[in-house]
Amino acid sequence: EVQLVESGGGLVQAGGSLRLSCAGSGFTFDDYVIGWFRQAPGKEREGVSCISISDGSTYYGDSVKGRFTISSDNAKNTVYLQMNSLKAEDTAVYYCAADELMNTVVSGRSDYWGQGTQVTVSS
Repeated sequence: EVQLVESGGGLVQAGGSLRLSCAGSGFTFDDYVIGWFRQAPGKEREGVSCISISDGSTYYGDSVKGRFTISSDNAKNTVYLQMNSLKAEDTAVYYCAADELMNTVVSGRSDYWGQGTQVTVSS
């Protein structure tokens, strides 16, 4: 059974940083693409970033380019999202997702999702 568990969320002031973790289990990690999404109250779910474990290719949404960095630790079956220069607009529940195809993850159609971690940015 594929499972994804997010951690690392919290409260931070604008301009600060957080690092989120997505720990995976129940699948062959390097066969998958892992993505981060976020959803704020009253807003649509937004793609943040994703990484293909097999070839290292990455994707970033326009709103986070230059501020967020995605990376992986394959030995720990974990993907990280380093978030710098945080803005109030980054406040949301952040979810990780997994699928075998980059296009499926980028489009938000992943088969597997975590339960989310709250990020709140004060200003």
